[in-house]
Amino acid sequence: MTDATSYAPPKVWTWNKDNGGQFASINRPVAGPTHDKALPVGRHPLQLYSLGTPNGVKVTILLEELLALGHAGAEYDAWLIRINQGDQFGSGFVQANPNSKIPALVDRSGPEPVRVFESAAILMYLSEKFGGAYMPLGPARAEALSWLFWQMGSAPFLGGGFGHFYAYAPTKQEYPIDRYAMEVKRQLDVLNRLLAGRRYLAGEQYSLADMATWPWYGALVKGQLYGAGEFLSVHEYGHVIRWADEIAARPAVQRGRMVNRTWGEPNTQLHERHEASDFETRTQDKLAP
Repeated sequence: MTDATSYAPPKVWTWNKDNGGQFASINRPVAGPTHDKALPVGRHPLQLYSLGTPNGVKVTILLEELLALGHAGAEYDAWLIRINQGDQFGSGFVQANPNSKIPALVDRSGPEPVRVFESAAILMYLSEKFGGAYMPLGPARAEALSWLFWQMGSAPFLGGGFGHFYAYAPTKQEYPIDRYAMEVKRQLDVLNRLLAGRRYLAGEQYSLADMATWPWYGALVKGQLYGAGEFLSVHEYGHVIRWADEIAARPAVQRGRMVNRTWGEPNTQLHERHEASDFETRTQDKLAP
C-alpha cells in the first residue's frame, strides 16, 4: 500500500482552512449563519429550499409523485440553494435548518410555519401529511422504514466517504479510497441480494425507501455518480440495475430529478420550480442566455 503522506495527529486538532480541497471555502468546524439573508417565499403552502443532489432529489421525487396521485396540497415552490456559494449559511436557511444542509422544507399550510429538515424526516412528514402515501401497511411498513433508515446510515459512506476521497479530495490516497470502495461494494451487494427476490426494497410496493435510495445507488449503478462505475464494476449488480431502470422510467421521478438541478444537459435543468408548467417552459434550454 502506498500513501502520499504520513500524518501523525497532534494532541489538539486545529482547523486548517486551506486543507479542505474542493469544498474548503464552505466547510468550517462551527455552526450558525455567516450572513443575513431571508429565504424567499412563494405562493404554495410547501416551500422547499434545496439543490438537485441525491439528498435533494429524494424530496422532489416524492412531491411530484404526490401530485401525480392527485394531492393538490402537495404543490410546492422549490428554491435553489447554491451550496458551493454558501447559501446554506444565510440566516434564513439556518433558521429553517440549523445544520445548514439541504434539503429544508417549510410547511406554511397551518397557523404557524413548520420547519422540517433531514431528507428522511421530510419524506416521512410529507407521507403522513398526505394519508400515509408511499408507505405500505403491515409488515411491509417495517421493511420500508428499515430500508429508509438503512439508506440514511449507508449513504454517508458513499458520499462523504467514497465520493469525497475518490472524486474531491485534494490528493488521491489508496487507503481511504480502498476502505470506502470496499464498503460501497458491500452495500451494493446487500441491495443486489435483496432485489433478486423482490421488485422494490420493501416488497412489491414502491415506497419512500425506493425514493430515498434511488438517487444514490440507482445513479451509482448507472454510472452517473463520481464517474466511478467502471472502478466499482457496477455491472455486477444486475438486480440493482433492473430496479434503477424501473424507477427511472416513472414520469414523476423524471420530473423530480430535474428540480433544482444546475448541471447536465440544459433540458434536464429546472433551477427553480414554482408551477407544474415550469417543466415545459422554464428549463434552462428554454430560457434566454
